[in-house]
Amino acid sequence: MRETFAITEFETTTKFVELFKDEPLKFDNGEKLSNIKVAYQTYGILNDERTNAVLICHALTGNAHAAGIIGDAEIGISKDNEFLSKYNKMYLGKPGWWNQMIGPGKAFDTDKYFVICSNVLGSCYGTAGPTDINHSTGEKYNQTFPAVTVRDMVKVQKKLIEYLNINRMKAVSGGSLGGMQALEWAIMYGDIVDSIIPIAASAAHSAWAMGINRASRLAIKNDADFRNGNYKNQPYKGLSLARQIAMQSYRTYFSFEEKFGRRKVSGNKNESQFEIESYLEYQGSKLVDRFDANTYLYLSEALDSHDITLGRGDTADVLGEIKQRALWIGINTDVIYPKEEQVKIAGMIPNAEYAEITSPHGHDAFLIEFDQLGKLVSRFLS
Repeated sequence: MRETFAITEFETTTKFVELFKDEPLKFDNGEKLSNIKVAYQTYGILNDERTNAVLICHALTGNAHAAGIIGDAEIGISKDNEFLSKYNKMYLGKPGWWNQMIGPGKAFDTDKYFVICSNVLGSCYGTAGPTDINHSTGEKYNQTFPAVTVRDMVKVQKKLIEYLNINRMKAVSGGSLGGMQALEWAIMYGDIVDSIIPIAASAAHSAWAMGINRASRLAIKNDADFRNGNYKNQPYKGLSLARQIAMQSYRTYFSFEEKFGRRKVSGNKNESQFEIESYLEYQGSKLVDRFDANTYLYLSEALDSHDITLGRGDTADVLGEIKQRALWIGINTDVIYPKEEQVKIAGMIPNAEYAEITSPHGHDAFLIEFDQLGKLVSRFLS
C-alpha cells in the first residue's frame, strides 16, 4: 500500500508504528529494546519504483512536524502523548518548522518527492524515549532509558524506511543534530542513499559545543526539583535556564544587537528589565511548556557523543569513503558549528560541494533564511 498525502495548505497528521517487534534494537552501548514506537509524518506520493523518498531529520528539540498545518485532527491523534499533545496545542494552526522548504514547487518538491520526517529515538514527541512507560516497572523510564547515540537514531530511521517499503532515497537532509544524522546515513546505509544535505553540523562534536551543552545540562541537574530525573513536575527553573543558555549560542552578537540592543521592556510592571532578558525568559518558559527535561539531557548527550571516527578510523578516512553526492551547507555567523569547521568537513568528502548561508542570525539561520537555503537545495537536487 502506497503512502499518500494531499498537499495544498494541508492539515498535517502524525502516524505511529511499532518497530523491532521480532528482533530488538541493539543500542551502541550494548543495551537492547524491543517494540519501539516511532512517530512520523509523510508528504507527497511514493512512486511505483519506491525510489523518490527524501528523509528530513530534525534538530534537538524538534519533532516530525516538518511541514503542514496542525489542525483539530492532529490534536485528537496526539491526545495520549503528553508532550506531543502540548506541542500541538501550542502550535495549533501553525506550519511545520521547515514548511517553507517542503511542498509543491518548494526545495523538497512534493510533486517529485515522497518526504518523510520521523521523531528521533530518545525524544518525547511520540518516539520511544525517557518519557515512555517501562512496562517491567509500570513507571516512566526517566534516567533508566538506554543512552542514545546519533547512530542509534539512524538505525531506527532505517527500520522505518524498511517498514515503508522504500527502495532508495534521493536525499537525506537536516540541520544541526539533523545534519549529523544525514552524515551517519551516508556512512551506515550509503547503498540506498543518493545524496546527503547536512546543514550546520559536525563530524564529531567539538570541545566548544560540548562545553555549551554541559552548562545546559548542569542547569537542569542542579534544579532541586530535578530529583535525579524522577520528578513529578518539570524542573522549571533548570530546563528554562538550559534553553536560555542554548539560545545564546543559537544566535549572534549582531542578531541580538539588532533585535534588542539595550532597550528596556515597556508597558508592564517590570520596566527595569531589558528586552533581551524578557526574550530569554519567554523562550525558556515556552520550552518548559512543551518539552521534557530528561529528554533534553538524553539528546544533548547524544550530540556530545557524536563522532564518526568511533570504531572506524580517522576523520579523513571515514569521510573519504563516502560515495554519495553531498551538499554541505555552513552558516557564516554560526558560533556552534563555525564555517571553518564546515569547509574542512566538506573538503574531505570526495563528491561534496560546500555552500554557505549568509545571515546575522547564526546557527538558527537554517530555520530562518529559507530563501537562501531553498535555492541552494533546489539547485543541488535539480
